[in-house]
Amino acid sequence: MAVQSERIAIVTGANNGIGFETTVGMAEAGYHVVMACRSQHKAEAAKADVMKGVPSASLDVIQLELSDLASVRAFTEAFRSRYSRLDVLINNAGILLYSTETNGDGVELQFATNHLGHFLLTALLFDMIPDDPASRIVALSSLGHKGADIHFDDLSCGGDGGVAYGQSKLACLLFGDELDRRLRAAGRETKALSVHPGGSESGLFQNVAPGQLAEMKAQVEQFLHSPEEAAKPTQHAALSPDVEGGDYYGPIGPQEMSGEVGNATRDPITEDAEIAKRLWGLSETMTDQAFSV
Repeated sequence: MAVQSERIAIVTGANNGIGFETTVGMAEAGYHVVMACRSQHKAEAAKADVMKGVPSASLDVIQLELSDLASVRAFTEAFRSRYSRLDVLINNAGILLYSTETNGDGVELQFATNHLGHFLLTALLFDMIPDDPASRIVALSSLGHKGADIHFDDLSCGGDGGVAYGQSKLACLLFGDELDRRLRAAGRETKALSVHPGGSESGLFQNVAPGQLAEMKAQVEQFLHSPEEAAKPTQHAALSPDVEGGDYYGPIGPQEMSGEVGNATRDPITEDAEIAKRLWGLSETMTDQAFSV
């Protein structure tokens, strides 16, 4: 098991795509990485692949199904039983559906997985994060947040899975921003930041039908970059000493789909702190978990 003097990071959805490449980057930077994944089998296989490329990597696997709040609580209990602190939390995992499905509690699955699960995970582990400028909480948003809204009266977005995906990724960004505001107000040095990966054919698309995927790729393929490149905004937010809480990073090439990492553009809705506060309150209610910073 991990030596407690090591810096410890959690990467959700670490077994493929951007999460896998983020795990590689964090391991190369000397972090002990806990791979929080839905499939134990796939995570163990991914762990072996990381070790092939980074023989010095220090890795652990703990099962996590973000759409299931009981699983999130079980994960945090398992993590606490093995570790005494957490330096970096990377809320990376996400799903993209073009049909509206729900979790076991009847909550729209993308909102439950991409936002609510990460909200609860962060709330339950927050007290383990040292109050230090190197401590980071990174939220993975998306270009899909632009033009989205939080449909407080209908989180299923009328059954439109595409609209629901945008809502979930807007929620990720609003959560990162509101967490940063609360950290600053509390005088804490821990940094909450958000990123988007640009365009990449990563594990995110595993739930998209082959025909839809081919159509999507035909429209944007010339702008896509590799999962390795798509992970760079996350690594920058997690590791760079030259970032500030509340920053939002992504590739700054054509249409922000690829290119060098820089300050990403936001939808104007993210400037409305009242929406973020309302989302925070709703998230506490839906997870039955108070989250005080």
